Amino acid sequence: MAYKDPLQIERLIDSLARDGSDFYIHLDKKIDISAFSYLSETDNIHFIQRRIKVNWGGYGLTAAILSSFREILDKGIPYEFVSVMSGQDYPISPVDCFYSFLENNTGKNFIYYKDPGEEWWSHAVTRVNKYHMTNFGFRGRYCIQFMINRILPKRKFPLPYRLYGGPCATFMTLGLDCVKYITEFMESNNRIRRFSQYTWGTDEFLITTLIMNSPFKDSVINNNLYYIDWSGGGSNPKIFTIGDFEDLRTSGKFLARKFDLRVDAAVLDKLDQANQANRPAKPGSAGQSVKRERVNQQ
Repeated sequence: MAYKDPLQIERLIDSLARDGSDFYIHLDKKIDISAFSYLSETDNIHFIQRRIKVNWGGYGLTAAILSSFREILDKGIPYEFVSVMSGQDYPISPVDCFYSFLENNTGKNFIYYKDPGEEWWSHAVTRVNKYHMTNFGFRGRYCIQFMINRILPKRKFPLPYRLYGGPCATFMTLGLDCVKYITEFMESNNRIRRFSQYTWGTDEFLITTLIMNSPFKDSVINNNLYYIDWSGGGSNPKIFTIGDFEDLRTSGKFLARKFDLRVDAAVLDKLDQANQANRPAKPGSAGQSVKRERVNQQ
């Protein structure tokens, strides 16, 4: 899921690429694709064709994930896993270890959630029980939102489900059969799609809720394999710098976010060095990776 910095996305893909892996880029529909198009010159990189306009906090991000799921499924490739990532993620452990971990855990689904009784839900419940106009772009929408919430009763989730979610729930690694279930469920359920248009931050609870109320519940591991630092407060996680290197390396996670080349590229350089040095040796391999020539420099 991307909207900026093609060079950083290219670097992320280079760091993750292994035989049998493909990368699907959903670029926010508001963004000119021309600066990114060179990425598709590589066979294992594909752009999602049905692009969605994404407003921060709106349903658009969830819709974009679902649109991406559908195009991946339509490829007919029998992937073992689909990982939802952003363009500001990066591996913080050797990627071969990540792939080996997944190979040893086929049939499981790695998500992040907090139970309905946990503190996060004390404020997050307003995402569901109030009307939100975040997904729309017309002027005066927040005045209308305010008036609607004063007049109308609280909303109720349209399914008899317990709600699950959390501040890191957007990012997940799912088995293909679970991806198929979620995609088909949403495509066939107009009621839940209409309801979601007027919620806030569905990417942090909707897919997780559907999984935890589905036959896939018993296959769930409540660990999305990400290290994300919310210690600074506010609505965005910390952007990592070189000063966070030891915390990243000792987190026990495979992936982390957020990184920004324009803020600190040195932390990515040091992670690359550490990941390469700790990469498991393979018989007959010199442990070298070949990077594509970077073009379209900015």
